Amino acid sequence: MNAPLLKLTGVGKTHGNVISLTDVDLEVHAGSVTCVLGDNGAGKSTLIGIISGNHAPDSGTLEIDGIPTRLSSPRQALERGIATVYQDLAVVPLMPIWRNFFLGQELTRGWGPLSRLDIATMREITRRELAGMGIDLRDVDQPIGTLSGGERQSVAIARAVYFGARILMLDEPTAALGVKQSALVLRHIRHARERGLGVIFITHNPRHAMPVADRFLILGRGRTIGAFPREEASIERITALMAGGDELDELLRELDQD
Repeated sequence: MNAPLLKLTGVGKTHGNVISLTDVDLEVHAGSVTCVLGDNGAGKSTLIGIISGNHAPDSGTLEIDGIPTRLSSPRQALERGIATVYQDLAVVPLMPIWRNFFLGQELTRGWGPLSRLDIATMREITRRELAGMGIDLRDVDQPIGTLSGGERQSVAIARAVYFGARILMLDEPTAALGVKQSALVLRHIRHARERGLGVIFITHNPRHAMPVADRFLILGRGRTIGAFPREEASIERITALMAGGDELDELLRELDQD
């Protein structure tokens, strides 16, 4: 396997007296999906913050392309090819799809006071990039707020790919979606993997992780409680680890003795 695009080794983070992450390892490879699973309080949000440049780790190392790196801001992470798509998407609901696609990075024509938005080019690029990700939208002029949750997630994924992401981190993209919309998002995760991106899929749902994951990292209370490739994974194994594993078995034995 090629060298990882992103590698975390022994990463830890504390917030005051609270230990959020302890000694966590993670590798992300091109053309591969790493699923990070865990219930609330497992440390997923802190891990997202470290990779996206929002938090600096207190211990351990973060490497991009084998080079130790310290990300001091989300902009710096983006410049290094790490794009994060959050569950609460930063979109302007009343603006058209193409405008949201280029939000903050609009194309213009002309110079100085005579410059103006290159609307035709932005429309065409949006249409082309969405089609390239297998996203078939009738009209890129429709307000993005009229799209379903799954469709909005798909637009965000296509946008990240177009603007040069090599590592795509998705924060619970299927959490608030129904079965059909979740399937849509998972399909586009596969498209991103096929285009050579390294994908980090953060979720608490093993059934959403299984169809797309190449590798699993299970977190519990800020620690790694499981890390294994797809061929060693099963819904039962992941669910048991997330439910507490040996700790849960011990608790059940204690209850049986009462």
